Amino acid sequence: MTATTPLESAPEAGPDSGKPARRGRLRRRVTARLRQGGLPYLLLLPAILLELLIHIVPMLFGILISFKGLTLFYIRNWSTAPWTGFDNYKISVKFHQPIGEALLHSFRVTLEFTVLSVGLSWLIGTAAAILMQETFRGRAVMRAIFLVPYALPVYATVITWTFMFQQNTGLVNHVLHDQLHLTSDKSFWLIGGNSFWALLIVSVWKSWPFAFLALMAGLQNIPRELYEAAAMDGAGVWQQIRKITLPSLRPVNQVMVLVLFLWTFNDFNTPYVLFGSAPPHQADLISLHIYQSSFITWNFGEGSAMSVLLLLFLLLVTAVYLLLTSRKRGDADA
Repeated sequence: MTATTPLESAPEAGPDSGKPARRGRLRRRVTARLRQGGLPYLLLLPAILLELLIHIVPMLFGILISFKGLTLFYIRNWSTAPWTGFDNYKISVKFHQPIGEALLHSFRVTLEFTVLSVGLSWLIGTAAAILMQETFRGRAVMRAIFLVPYALPVYATVITWTFMFQQNTGLVNHVLHDQLHLTSDKSFWLIGGNSFWALLIVSVWKSWPFAFLALMAGLQNIPRELYEAAAMDGAGVWQQIRKITLPSLRPVNQVMVLVLFLWTFNDFNTPYVLFGSAPPHQADLISLHIYQSSFITWNFGEGSAMSVLLLLFLLLVTAVYLLLTSRKRGDADA
């Protein structure tokens, strides 16, 4: 019997013999880096991919279409549509011509509607949030009732209001004309000048609970001792609201007002369900106007150009608003 030495019994080293060791080291490095701070980025990766697919890619596609003469004749093969450069933008901003004049009118109506809707929603939400801070029987039920408009689906809400605004069978005319006798005739609410106010009522009704919810959460962070000290110093209710409540709610208001402004300015569902694809002239919001330019007249190039102009306007408003609010916050902290 011949004895084998360790060198003779050891397996022969090959080119793949070090791969398991390298894989183990690589796995340990990846694990270490994830533990050091890479895990949050890994968890955000699905959201980033969805954001790219749902928002970023369609937005870039829309910007590309705005530089093309994409009409009904090229809808089957949009890539063959001629390149028009900035012609769609020039047509949209020529306010002395029909297309630009109509867009400017729609912008003015939308701006007026947004300012009124956000202002009234904030005012009603603030008043309700302050009142709900007091302890009384049935407060929890009242809070739940106040949140019903925010919890209901938008389509169900607006369709209900559409039936209520009908001239002959609607609840609004029944109360105003038949019960209270405030009007001489039953009014048209979904056409003519009243259409703007009907749209405003529906928008405020479904928006103010969001302001109420946000402000009620902000009020929970205000110490009750501040109100007790102010009351001992002789401050009344209005003085407490002006000196304690509103300044303490400033951070919440800054974010909430911006969000409400962007939501309301871009709102498409409410006017579309209320009026259809052809709203009255007095309630021609810019979201429906762009829809008409794109899908009714089949001029996707002009509609995309209007959408890009709307995006630039909202980005400008957001940047200016954040700049002004950050400066005020810095001055207050100083």
